[in-house]
Amino acid sequence: MKHSSSCENMIKYQLVARGITDNNVLEAFRKIPRHKFVPKEIEHLAYNDSPLSIGDGQTISQPYIVALMMQILELKKDDKVLEIGTGSGYQTALLAEIAEEVFTVERISSLIRNAETLLNKLDYKNIYYKFGDGTLGWQDGYPEQNEFDKIIIAAAAPDIPKSLTGQLAMNGKLIIPTGNRNFQQLVVITKTGDGYIHTNEGGCMFVPLIGDEGWQE
Repeated sequence: MKHSSSCENMIKYQLVARGITDNNVLEAFRKIPRHKFVPKEIEHLAYNDSPLSIGDGQTISQPYIVALMMQILELKKDDKVLEIGTGSGYQTALLAEIAEEVFTVERISSLIRNAETLLNKLDYKNIYYKFGDGTLGWQDGYPEQNEFDKIIIAAAAPDIPKSLTGQLAMNGKLIIPTGNRNFQQLVVITKTGDGYIHTNEGGCMFVPLIGDEGWQE
């Protein structure tokens, strides 16, 4: 009951109060037990309005920024979604509640192993996992998938990786934090018949996206 109450307060005061109106997103947040995705010793902080450390220099993002990114993407039930940065698996679960299939990439082996174990326990059948360089997307991933309706990047890049825009389907949307290591802008790219449309959704702070087309170690 305690966690259920904390979750409802998170939705009411952190999401709805800040303009999250997408019912699919709100219902996904209602269904996913965020406290299961953080280390046991900070479980009591799971529904706080802040990012939390999950080890290996990584974080589980602030609930609002996850909800905002998902709302901006306008997720649909038949979407194939590419997620860069599995992390704890929390955002992965949220995406899997809405989209048809989620393809998630993580470069830290312990994180993707733990996330897959937990998500399997929670009985998700529509998630595929890849251990590797997220800046290259689903390259050489299984099952084979070359294009995605939506791409969400949960780490900050100095520039937008060309490998990721190259995997965006026509009329698809990609959302990524870009900037320096200390502060970024949330950029949305929409692929159209006339090229790519870029929009800026404001400032944010994420851990760095490490890889061939991101930051170096």
